[in-house]
Formats: sequence, structure tokens, C-alpha cells
Amino acid sequence: RKERHKVSRLVELNEADGPVASVAWSSCGLKLAVGTSSGVVQVWDVVSGKKVRLLRGHKLRVASIAWKGVSSSVSSGVGSGSGPSGDSSVMMSGSRDRTILWRDLRTPMNAVGVLTAHMQEICGLRWSPDETQLASGGNDNKLFVWDTRGGVGEGANSVAAANQVSMLTPRLRLEEHQAAVRAIGWSPHQRGLLVSGGGTSDRSLRFWNTITESTASVAAVDTGSQVCSLAWSSTVNELVSAHGYSQNQIVVWRYPSLSKMAMLTGHTSRVLHLSLGPTGENIVTGAGDETLRFWSVFPPSSRRARYDASPPSLATASAPLMRHPSHHYRP
Repeated sequence: RKERHKVSRLVELNEADGPVASVAWSSCGLKLAVGTSSGVVQVWDVVSGKKVRLLRGHKLRVASIAWKGVSSSVSSGVGSGSGPSGDSSVMMSGSRDRTILWRDLRTPMNAVGVLTAHMQEICGLRWSPDETQLASGGNDNKLFVWDTRGGVGEGANSVAAANQVSMLTPRLRLEEHQAAVRAIGWSPHQRGLLVSGGGTSDRSLRFWNTITESTASVAAVDTGSQVCSLAWSSTVNELVSAHGYSQNQIVVWRYPSLSKMAMLTGHTSRVLHLSLGPTGENIVTGAGDETLRFWSVFPPSSRRARYDASPPSLATASAPLMRHPSHHYRP
């Protein structure tokens, strides 16, 4: 948690819990889900600093977590699948045990649904902005899209109320990547537009139209490096990708031209994590060099029309838009 450029400790796990494997904020930022190497998901109330739920079900580490409502929270503040406070109550967790578990904190059950299709660890999960689809990426080089409109765990008449666990299968199986699919992002500007990034043996960003039944990508670009994470801008039609071997770079791309708008450098190891700030203007990146870096990247909504008419190019972009992090933290 950053307050006046300071970092404070929010959660500390016991040694028995194992190392932290994943973390995810709820839509309003009131809860933090922590996936552990022991296969348990802990849910923490960040106001009180207390653990409020312990969710079991996975046999191996929890590598990815996605709260429902987070995809749209940058613009709206609240998503559906919410509890009394307006904060998220529904999440998905993906594990090395090859399963995705559908969680609903409004029920006493550990899971109300199970999604099975991947043959290796699930390393990426992301809800679509309209919350009707879930994308999952795995170490099996596969990207699956799941239709979640069935409403598992969404109310008193759901399967959760009947104390049953629903089994779901993917609607689309997208298999063009040649390496693990860890980076996934949904466009907030075009319904059904999904982007995914491949690992070291692939290095590509691929774009998919999930509204159709086609399993062929509609566009692709070779990034030159392992794609570790990515996010769409909520203010302009651009996305930012974070990379590992061999360049450890961060790149801003214009869509649909896929022109490279800027390259952000500074990390000395692969950039494993990237997150978009609440205003949609800033990002934070975390890398294997044990640093967090905060970057001013996208224009505010008030400047969107002028930016769209004449966006800066890679050659002319200058600080504070692209070049240097605004804050830099070491542990």
C-alpha cells in the first residue's frame, strides 16, 4: 500500500502457508486475495487487516486469481457479482493442479464451479469487461474462452444454493501460441476483442475476436521477447506489454495498427507483473530485479480526443509520458 511514497506491510503469511504465488485486488480494493503455494486462497479485509476467508480445493499452488468486476472497475468502480458493500464477491482461481475453481464468498462452499480443460498449470485468468466471458491461459500453450453467462454461484437459485458444484467446458479453444500463455487482456473499447501473449519460444501478441466461433487470430505481432503481462488502456485504444528474456522491456502499442508507440526500459530482469492504475493513466511493474516501478503512460480522459487525433510517436515521446518511472521502490 503506497501512502505519501511509503510502503507499508499489509499481509504476512505463516511459514506453513508456503510462499505467495499470486495476489489480486477486489473491484473496490476492499479485499485482497492471496494464492499460496500450498493451494489455499486467503481473502483479507484490507481495512481491518484481518483474514476473512480461507478457500481450499486446489491440490497445488494457485498461480492466478481473477475477481469478477475488476475488468470494469477502472471506469465504473463496481462490478456485478458484488456483496452488500458493492465490492466483488466472485472470483476464479487457477492452479498448477490444472483446474480453475469458481469461488463465491456469499456461500459457505469452497467452490461452486470447476473449469477443466488445461493439461498443465493455469498461469493467466481474466474476465471480459461485460463479465460474460473468462479467458484462461496455461503452460500447455493453450488459451481458452469460457462462457460464464450460466451464472454459477450468482444467487439464491444457483447451484451453490443446492450445494452442488457445476462443471464447465470452454466455448473456444485457441491454440496458435507456441509457448505458455501467461499474459491476457480484454479490450475495453471493442466488445469481445481479446489479446494474449506467448512465452519465450513464441514472443507474439495475438488478437482474437471472441464474438465469432472462429479459432484463428485476427492479428499478431512478434514482440521479440517473452510476454509476461499486459493491459489495455482505458482512456485510449492502446495497450502496454511487459516482457522477459531477452530484453526485459515494456512496450506501448497502438491498436489496430500495432505500431510501437514507446519502449520503457530500466528493469534489469524479466518484468513479471504489470497493473493499470485506477485512473487509467499510470502503470506499476514488478520484475525479478526485486523492484517496483511506477510509470506515467497514458493520457487522462480529458485529453483523449486530442491524443487520438495526434498520438505521439516512439521517436517524439518524452517524459513524463513514457521514459522514466515516476517512483521506484526496492524491498
